[in-house]
Amino acid sequence: MRRAAARPAFRRLLAAQTISRAGDTFNMVAVVVVVYQLTGSGLQVAGTVAFEVAPVILFGVIAGAVVDRYDRRVVMVAADLSRAAVAVSLVLVHDQVAVIYLAAFLLSAASVFFNPAASSILPAVVAEDEILGANSALWSSAVISQIALAPLAGALVAIAGAGPAFAINAATFVASAGMLRGLRLASRPVAARARHRADVAEGLRAIRASRFLTVLAGVQGLAALSAGATSALLVVLAGQHLGVGAGQFGLLIGAIGVGAGLGPLLMQRVFADARRPSLLFGPYLLRGLVDLVLAAASNFAIAAAALAVYGLGTSTGTVAYNSVLQTSVPDRLRGRVFAFYDVVWQTARMTSIAVGGVVADRFGITAVYWAGAVLLLAAGSLGLLAGRPSSVLTE
Repeated sequence: MRRAAARPAFRRLLAAQTISRAGDTFNMVAVVVVVYQLTGSGLQVAGTVAFEVAPVILFGVIAGAVVDRYDRRVVMVAADLSRAAVAVSLVLVHDQVAVIYLAAFLLSAASVFFNPAASSILPAVVAEDEILGANSALWSSAVISQIALAPLAGALVAIAGAGPAFAINAATFVASAGMLRGLRLASRPVAARARHRADVAEGLRAIRASRFLTVLAGVQGLAALSAGATSALLVVLAGQHLGVGAGQFGLLIGAIGVGAGLGPLLMQRVFADARRPSLLFGPYLLRGLVDLVLAAASNFAIAAAALAVYGLGTSTGTVAYNSVLQTSVPDRLRGRVFAFYDVVWQTARMTSIAVGGVVADRFGITAVYWAGAVLLLAAGSLGLLAGRPSSVLTE
């Protein structure tokens, strides 16, 4: 991590993404509060998730082709400026639910292009043996800033309304775009003529041809089928199973954040190579065990400790996943591969949320966590038995 931080280009990338994620925190809090104030409906608050996920499913594979064909730095700057414009519109109009839903859709649509570009660009910024540390720094800074700023965002919205929070979000996108515009990278060959359909087909064929990438798609799908429902319904588990109110529910969220912030910092001190199957797939087994504990135990302290472990598993698994793809997938295909997994994850996540709500109502909230545990244990087992990063694509 220290070696990566010594590189000016990485420091610029880290600062840009940390600032942008800070703005996301203010936006997230403001959107939830405003939609609930306007509607008084938890269902309509949850509706924002559908508008955030839809662009990933609709545009994900196209975005991956764009990221691989054009200058990724330019794609990221354009996405940031587009998101800034949408955030400014929310400053001006945020008293209509339809406007907020549209803004959520457009912000997510721009992020569909930004995220795979940001993931794909890292190997051009740091050396290969620094990627694990660089990903650890990016993840930890984002999580720690979210933990620190979420209470401030809530206080700002309570005192001054949602407008200033949306303005802060817009300003962070502009700041991020400015920093990324000055990012100096080695030039990439860019095709003169766009052939997006052919590019998409090439990316899908490459994924299908790799045993590891195919297995990883199954692992991601199983994990998202678990995490979508268990994450969205944690508030129900807190109220019905643990018997706690909003204040203690906030502590449960904080416990996840603490584990997520510490995980990569600990991992990059212990492991030098993220390509170990145990490091990549072991966290799924760990998270499955946590879901078993949450389903079986009704003690608040035990649940909080388990969720801290869950956060640790989520963060280490994500950092390992990013690092493996960045070091194993050829540069010319990297954007399409990252975008494909975004589509897999979000599609399964939406399915999980829909099914999980029905299961919780019919069989009780613990049934959701028992099922989530089975899915995560299956995902981890599949990865350990069949996934070998060494079988990833070659140029």
